[in-house]
Amino acid sequence: MIKLENLTKTYRTNGTTKTVLENVNAIFPTGRSVALLGRNGAGKSTLLQLISGTVAPTSGRILTRGTVSYPVGFAGSFHPQLTGAQNTRFVARIYGVDTDALVAFVRDFAELGEHFHLPFQTYSAGMRSRLAFGVSMGIPFDTFLVDEITAVGDQAFREKSTRVFEERRRRAGSIFVSHSPAVIRDNCDCGAVLSGGQLYFYNQVEDALRHHHELMSAVALA
Repeated sequence: MIKLENLTKTYRTNGTTKTVLENVNAIFPTGRSVALLGRNGAGKSTLLQLISGTVAPTSGRILTRGTVSYPVGFAGSFHPQLTGAQNTRFVARIYGVDTDALVAFVRDFAELGEHFHLPFQTYSAGMRSRLAFGVSMGIPFDTFLVDEITAVGDQAFREKSTRVFEERRRRAGSIFVSHSPAVIRDNCDCGAVLSGGQLYFYNQVEDALRHHHELMSAVALA
């Protein structure tokens, strides 16, 4: 379970203030796959960062039961001068999982070969994504945060990634951001729509998609 209590997040830039979330109260149920919907700029990625703990709220708080991932596939926290293996060990220590077991899983999953023991700053974009996705999948989180995940590698690697992710999600919940209704329907069973600093939760994903479609249609007509 993830509970938002009077959650507010504002940004101040060049003398102006933008409120992304304003006194939001909501509960993301345990074990459910929640679609997080909203137009570009509504604050979906910010909300995921708040839930993961990488961004602090302006006011209010977030209560979590169980472990919550950082956004799946996010590579921005890896140290450029550490090797892939060293970065993997660092993440394992942060989340309190067995370092050797995680290194072994990521080494086999990411298929980086000798590059696994080279500095992260030498990696191509695809290699960085493979490492980041492998580390995410190697930790048994209770809730996975997914922000527009993109497949990397050849067809065999994409199929393997999909199988592993589906296996993880059978035992965990998720909060899933995507602009594709088909992807949402395939991966989510309920939904939440972020609009105007407020969050609207729906127990059925089709109701959330309908609300989101209405909002997008209104923007198109404006």
